[in-house]
Amino acid sequence: MSLRFSLAKAAGAVSTWGLRHAAHRPAANLPGKIALKIDPSLLDELRSKCTQGSVITVGTNGKTSTNNLLADAFEAAGRTIICNRTGANLAAGISSALLQQPAAQWGVFECDELWLAHVLPHLRSNYVLLLNLFRDQLDRCGEIDRIQTSIAGALTASPDTVLVYNADDPLCARIADEVPNRTVAFGLSESMGLAQNTVTDAQMCQKCDGMVRYHYRQYGQLGDYFCDQCDFARPTLDFAGRDIAIGSAGVTMEVCGPAGCESVHTPQPTPYAAYNLVASYALCREVGIPTADFQRAQDAFNPRNGRLQRYRLGGRDVLLNLAKNPTGFNQNLKIVEADRGPKMVAFFINDQVADGRDISWIWDIDFEELADQPDTVVFAGGSRAHDLAVRLKYAGIEAAVIENIEDAFARLGALTAAGVLPADAAVYAIANYTALPPVHAALDAMEAAEPAEAAEPAVSDLASPSHAEGADSKAPSHDAAASASASASASASATATSEPPVVIAHMLPDLLNLYGDGGNVRILEQRLRWRGIPVEVRRIQHGEAVDFSQVDLVFMGGGPDREQKLASEQLLAMRDELAAYVEGDGPLLAICGGYQILGRQWLWGDELVPGLGLIDMETRRPGTSADRLIDNMVLESPLAAHPVVGYENHAGRTYLGEGVVGFGRVVSSCGHGNNDDDRVEGARYKNVVGTYSHGPLLSKNPEVADWLLARALERRAERTGTPAADLAPLDDSAELAANAAMVKRLS
Repeated sequence: MSLRFSLAKAAGAVSTWGLRHAAHRPAANLPGKIALKIDPSLLDELRSKCTQGSVITVGTNGKTSTNNLLADAFEAAGRTIICNRTGANLAAGISSALLQQPAAQWGVFECDELWLAHVLPHLRSNYVLLLNLFRDQLDRCGEIDRIQTSIAGALTASPDTVLVYNADDPLCARIADEVPNRTVAFGLSESMGLAQNTVTDAQMCQKCDGMVRYHYRQYGQLGDYFCDQCDFARPTLDFAGRDIAIGSAGVTMEVCGPAGCESVHTPQPTPYAAYNLVASYALCREVGIPTADFQRAQDAFNPRNGRLQRYRLGGRDVLLNLAKNPTGFNQNLKIVEADRGPKMVAFFINDQVADGRDISWIWDIDFEELADQPDTVVFAGGSRAHDLAVRLKYAGIEAAVIENIEDAFARLGALTAAGVLPADAAVYAIANYTALPPVHAALDAMEAAEPAEAAEPAVSDLASPSHAEGADSKAPSHDAAASASASASASASATATSEPPVVIAHMLPDLLNLYGDGGNVRILEQRLRWRGIPVEVRRIQHGEAVDFSQVDLVFMGGGPDREQKLASEQLLAMRDELAAYVEGDGPLLAICGGYQILGRQWLWGDELVPGLGLIDMETRRPGTSADRLIDNMVLESPLAAHPVVGYENHAGRTYLGEGVVGFGRVVSSCGHGNNDDDRVEGARYKNVVGTYSHGPLLSKNPEVADWLLARALERRAERTGTPAADLAPLDDSAELAANAAMVKRLS
């Protein structure tokens, strides 16, 4: 035992005592952080405390629940464990657990995906359980291929570790295909019949430039996939779930593995619980946990950590859950949508470091699914409540901004007193990572104050998606901007007179939609509809053609490197038609990667590749690919009287040619713009706007949206010979409140 290790252990013990007894804090991270500073090889030394080995659970969604379930199953089978149950999943959290808990037979840990490379080579765990990979925290984690590379590197550095992975996820399958470790594949061998969402990850093949297709898709990119241009397909399942039944009592399935088929059940009644069930079963069978012990742990599992946690408060059934990315949120919406009764839904979105500063991803959530729900009241909370209220507005949902969950319950009481909602209306609270603990603590306090006989929740259907399979996104039952929109009769009149629609071409949304960019198209479309102006959105998918002479506005977003390269090749084939459109004053909005492609050259990874050359500009890279410009920013732009607010996340540095003007100038202390030097952001040429601003750009900047729409209406008038329509004023109070909130923060 080295002196460094002894000092690290002592520092961990002292800091643990101080945090728990003096500061009354859980001591889940800091002791390990201090100890690792003293002895960077701490985990190598602590590994021997797990006498039979360890397992590590990683994945974007479901880590904490699955890890805690595994811990319960190990204990049900009589194994002693060390576990980071609180979800402290960086190296510091795992080190804290190992320092604080007595030696045991097994270590059962969850680990952040990017931190696996810092943990696994030291712990040399027996198993890694890989649940899924979804787009999450792009400003911290980067694109998914960076996470794949990191996980593969961690496994390669620990070659004796067995990878148990979700073969229904093509992103996980690629990792399994690349590493030398023994692998065990699990998945579901039949469709759950779920309604599909608008945006999914991993639409490109993981081996070639083809597009992934599906025999059936579950949710996100999970399903039975294949590529018809190469041999990439879902691997043979070692553990396959079948005969899947999802209802209010939970999920039941038969899992067939090397030793035969067994029926298993979880009381969590959600589609993603089906994957957690088969994943945890596969891992337990590999370790040798008897199925009876595994099932006993499943039946008793009640972590009370805010994940699918039920309450009974004031005669109301309450469900609290975590959601931190589009896939997780969309699955939560399926739960809410399945409840056709009266209800209150409160969403909470924060943008702390642990959440990711960029919340553009909320525009990839299908909130429209709630718009037709009767007797439903929605609230928006968290540090980005105003942004969330804007997103909900464009989904056709009025959402008041609230301070906290207590505020939501106070307003619910007033609505009940006014007869808007009944006294037993259900309550759903859905929060992202750092927004969850205060909501959880407040609900726990409310529960503690309840009379004893009312404390036990009776929420048989609150988490059941039994009706979600047949759900579709229908027209909103109410319009969040009704007071500002043209009247319904005006819209009907426009349709009756066969006024030609404004045609918006959304270029390659299957490849270029990394940062909620499609929200810009949704905003443009809705702002026309609210004014009674007909609009047609043409989504030009990979391999499809478009006649730009019949288009009034073009939109191009950004994408991951591989997808962006494939998109650029298709756009280069359209270069002459696009150039004619631009030179003919056709309006075009290009974001991030789409913006770079407009220039003479742009960056693909570390390689400079030809661009469309529509604007005299070029994009270069200084330093390494990790040297990115990432931050919120505020601009002054001639296209808007109000400040323009956005979020940048780009590695390339863009430089404008002589005579090319910027979209705006960065005036905030944070943010850079096109490069490190001149504070210019974006570019304007004729009616083209290119920018690095995500957000999406138009959500908090309605003047920019209307500038583009005015140009589109001028082009429609010229194209069709009809008079140019005026843009009637809209009530943009929600958008401008979100704008003002960010300007105040960044000033």
